[in-house]
Amino acid sequence: MSASIYDIPVKKITGEDTSLAEFKSKVLLVVNVASKCGLTPQYEGLEKLYEQYKGQGLVVAGFPANDFKAQEPGTNEEILTFCTTNFGVKFPLFDKITVVGAEKHPLYAALIAAQPKAVSLGEVPFREKLKGFGIDANPEPEVLWNFEKFLVSRSGEVIQRFAPDTQPDAPELIAAIEAELAKS
Repeated sequence: MSASIYDIPVKKITGEDTSLAEFKSKVLLVVNVASKCGLTPQYEGLEKLYEQYKGQGLVVAGFPANDFKAQEPGTNEEILTFCTTNFGVKFPLFDKITVVGAEKHPLYAALIAAQPKAVSLGEVPFREKLKGFGIDANPEPEVLWNFEKFLVSRSGEVIQRFAPDTQPDAPELIAAIEAELAKS
């Protein structure tokens, strides 16, 4: 990866300019999120994960995106209200961005370049599940759907990428997070 993910400008969901540099020395779980998706209940699990491990240095970073069947139509303010009211989200949320295609945010371009293939934990790969719903999935290495997860080390290296249907409490995800948190 040519540029560090810490150098890529992003905005907080409240509009302030920032970057992920404020989380240097933390383990990041970067997730593209949506409020009207069948996977939206993962917000609850992501918040539990954040609460359980934030003291050890985990930060869940949510990036709302409306790229998949318009499942995130709201404004940043509406998204923030939805997440805090319905799921008690306290982990950092960022400005709604595009995570696929020509208008893809530079952060997601960097994440995808570093980890072009997602680990699928289900018996049926998520790509196949989407086909079962009549949805043509994006070709690899594009993000497949909402709630794809990128695990980033304390040094900013993109370590692993998990398919959207990987639940926040999946043993494989927990093990990967704990392994990164154990490193100094």
